[in-house]
Amino acid sequence: MRPHVLPFILVGLLGGPPCATPASEYRIAVVDPNRIVEQSPQYEAAREALQREIEERERSLREQQEQIAALQRQLERDGSLMSESELQRLQNDIRSRTRKIKYARDEFQDDFALRQSELRTRLSRQVQEVVVELAKEQQIDLILSEGLVYANPRIDISDLVIERLKQEFEKHSGQRGGEGAR
Repeated sequence: MRPHVLPFILVGLLGGPPCATPASEYRIAVVDPNRIVEQSPQYEAAREALQREIEERERSLREQQEQIAALQRQLERDGSLMSESELQRLQNDIRSRTRKIKYARDEFQDDFALRQSELRTRLSRQVQEVVVELAKEQQIDLILSEGLVYANPRIDISDLVIERLKQEFEKHSGQRGGEGAR
């Protein structure tokens, strides 16, 4: 595209010549989506729920690993006294359990990544809804987020979004008996 055509296209996309609407009539705000997510009570509740899930599965994996270690100690201690078939059976049992625990760990890591992604997506949707609500309520024409080089803190509405998320969390926590997330 020729460089001298670009300004005219931009003017057309923006709704006319630059002087058509005074800049003072536009309301622009910025949000920091990472700060909003990290400071929202929804994020904290989801993180705690995920942590409980992780702890349960990690405990199970540790128990299985301890069982394998006990069998290996038995093999080292009693291996020379065992018959060939007993020795073979114990070695096969250790190999089988080791494979199963490796598979369980891989599955656990995949499940964890999937759950994290699901929680992040759900929370992002909630943040988006709150940002749109605030924009409509406060008659904001444009809200920018990531990729900013500079934004005056005066136009940052991240704190308002976080406060609204807290209100929604409290409202839903009371309705669902402390569950919190939508």
